[in-house]
Amino acid sequence: MIGGVLSFLRKRLDDYLRAELGGGSEPVGDKVVFVEGDKMEPLTFQEGAVSELLINVEEERVLRAADPYLRVQEDGKPQRVQPDLRLVLYLLFVAKFKQYDQAWNHVGKVIECLQSNRVFDRQASPELPAGVDKLTVELVSQTFSEQSDVWSSLRLAYHPSVLYRVRLVLFRDVKPAARAQVTKPVVINLHGVS
Repeated sequence: MIGGVLSFLRKRLDDYLRAELGGGSEPVGDKVVFVEGDKMEPLTFQEGAVSELLINVEEERVLRAADPYLRVQEDGKPQRVQPDLRLVLYLLFVAKFKQYDQAWNHVGKVIECLQSNRVFDRQASPELPAGVDKLTVELVSQTFSEQSDVWSSLRLAYHPSVLYRVRLVLFRDVKPAARAQVTKPVVINLHGVS
């Protein structure tokens, strides 16, 4: 599912950059690419493109249900389930071009695209990966210290880039167990307990 979300956003941004910056019909290559898996140590970014890099995954805990272990089936019967796991992805978009201003033009178009399309839902984007009903993107404003930490962990000098938070990638328990119904009251004696 995470790979599907990354591919969806890469394709969306690639189409947008082709339309806005040219190259839509040219077989020159993609405008937005993934980092090549065999070039992770040391990390290298493709020249002449914007690279999409997942730098962190965290659990979203704010939107948990009151009883996270309960899910009601369509027929109204309760099920015992593991709580839904909602993920937040942190995506770094890095532009590497020979011309410094060209790199920033590409970063600007990434920002423009994601500002215009802050929410991707199934109705407007039927090509969303299976199991993903909605994605929300928001720009992450980093302090100089946080930005330095990211680039230090990548072991690279800073490149023109922008960081986005992508919510909610939902992982749901696909094999829930039927929940036992309480049919008789149970009496618990607490006398003598201190």
